[in-house]
Amino acid sequence: MELLELALLLVVTGLFAGLLGSLTGLGGAVVVLPVLVIAFGVPIPEAIGAGLLTVLASSSTTGAAYVRDRLSDLRIGMFLEIATVPGALIGAVATVLLVRAELADALLVALGVVLFALVPGTIARGRRLTPTTAGPSDDVARSLRLRGSYFDTARGVRIEYAAARTRPALAVAFVAGLVSGMFGIGGGVFKVLSLEHFLNLPMKIATATSNFMIGVTAAAGASVLLLAGFINPVIGAPVALGTAAGALGGSRILPTLRNRTVRWLFVPILAVLGVEVILRGLGIV
Repeated sequence: MELLELALLLVVTGLFAGLLGSLTGLGGAVVVLPVLVIAFGVPIPEAIGAGLLTVLASSSTTGAAYVRDRLSDLRIGMFLEIATVPGALIGAVATVLLVRAELADALLVALGVVLFALVPGTIARGRRLTPTTAGPSDDVARSLRLRGSYFDTARGVRIEYAAARTRPALAVAFVAGLVSGMFGIGGGVFKVLSLEHFLNLPMKIATATSNFMIGVTAAAGASVLLLAGFINPVIGAPVALGTAAGALGGSRILPTLRNRTVRWLFVPILAVLGVEVILRGLGIV
């Protein structure tokens, strides 16, 4: 395959991944990672490095757009980053050690099982469009004023929200960072669920805040993988370029969608991601 042809295909892949990642808060790498390994034959370590670059591109593009639209809650996002950044650093170091020990496939299977375990809970919350609590439910959320409001364009109303259950949310955020550093997928799968389920935020706020957070987390993990030589700019650069364009398009679509629409877009992606990860871990694909 010619270098130019390869670059164009990678840009198109990144374009689709960026659109998907922006709308769901997953960061786009959920598409890029399996496609690079299966369709392009990229080694898993380099695919993980490229995945983190797409996460950075997606977050950098959509982060500004969502802040402009007042959908990203920066206070809540930075609060959770105190757990995700250490998790990302630990996860990235673990990946370097596991790849060299040839044990990454077993962890991919384990990740797929975890993703499948998250699907039923997401479906069970499918009917809830807005938060149900009137204010912060613990002392941490109260003291840090983890609450806000946004105007829902699709419904034409202003929605108030308040964070709750900050301690379990921090625990899940640490897992999100760990997953991001280990697999290069941004950890948005766990961040969206942490923000929505434990902190009790609307799906749009959770998605937008996740897009802001995944860039910070990915930067921490990418620094470790760069030192380990797992980031190939020939692969990562065109994918990141396409991801940035796709993420920008997604950031303009999200404000017009209903929360339920975004949620039901998220559920099948979570299931498909689980299938792909398990199959790759078992060496079937």
